[in-house]
This record gives sequence, structure tokens and C-alpha cells, in this order.
Amino acid sequence: MTSWPGKLMRRVRGDRSLWRARLGTLGMVLAVFLTTHLWQTRHVPSGPAPEFSALAVSARDGAVLSLAQWRAAHPGRPVALHFWAEWCPICKVEEHSVSRVSRDWPVLTVAMQSGDVAAVRRVLARRSLSWATVIDPDGTLAARYGFRAVPAFVVIGGDGRIRATSVGYTSEIGMRLRLWWAMW
Repeated sequence: MTSWPGKLMRRVRGDRSLWRARLGTLGMVLAVFLTTHLWQTRHVPSGPAPEFSALAVSARDGAVLSLAQWRAAHPGRPVALHFWAEWCPICKVEEHSVSRVSRDWPVLTVAMQSGDVAAVRRVLARRSLSWATVIDPDGTLAARYGFRAVPAFVVIGGDGRIRATSVGYTSEIGMRLRLWWAMW
């Protein structure tokens, strides 16, 4: 017959090895996640955000909006660029997060390879999205930022430098934390 202290010690040893196994699995998942993130953002430039001017989806046809104008409208604040595409299923899942974040932070969305101004305007209306949006008809703008996939999220600090990037699904809290971190 085994005493209760002996049973307790066996259980503690078993719990420790279970926790070690769980921590090892968590470490591997984090390593894969970090490696994937680094691979996806390997072409993103560091330093100042690439300047651009693009057709804006606005009430005025033919209106052009530049990054400098967007930043000037939000002086000293971090701004975000959200690259998306009408045909991207992950972008569709992320829409509500982008909409909620854009209520509190300046987010300029970039419609990549999603048609002309009229087509993107229809998509935004059909999906009830009131985003500030510019058009990237052939993916040139996304390529200047080093993105080869959408969705992508870029945070530009008040100083005009790229502070954070992500490719693939980004949660609302992830977007908010990146913007908040860029304030410091």
C-alpha cells in the first residue's frame, strides 16, 4: 500500500512533465509563428514609409490622395495602412476589426487589384464599409511596401517611419496594440 505522500509526489512529477510538454509545444508554435511573420515581411522596407499618391474612393471622381496628405490630416499621430482585396476571403473576415479600429485611429485602406474606383465603391457600399480607401489597381503600391499577399497592416508613426507590419489575419487587439505602441 502506497502512502498519500508517495501518491502526491508521483502526481506532482507527472504534472511537471505534462507542463514541460505543453510549454515545449507552445514554444514550437511561437517559433513557427515568428518565423512565418519574419518570412512574410522580409521585403518590407525599414525606416521612412514609402510615399505614394493614389486615386481615392470618395464623392469626387478622380480625386487623388497621398500618404503625406493623410498624415497631415492626423498630425503627430500614428496612422495605419490596411491593404486588402475584394476577392480575399481573409480580408472579408478581418473587415469588422478594421472598421472598429478606424473609429478610434486613422486607418487608410488600400484596395489592391480590386477594380477601378466605381467597382471598389460598390464593394464598400455592398459590405457597408465606410473606409477611407485608395486604389492600387495592379499591386504596385503593395509591392513598394514589400507585400506579396493580403491582408497586410502597416503602422506608420507620427515621425513617418514604419513602426509595425503584419501580413495575414490581424486581430482587432493586434491592430490596436501596434498603433498604441507606435505612440511611444
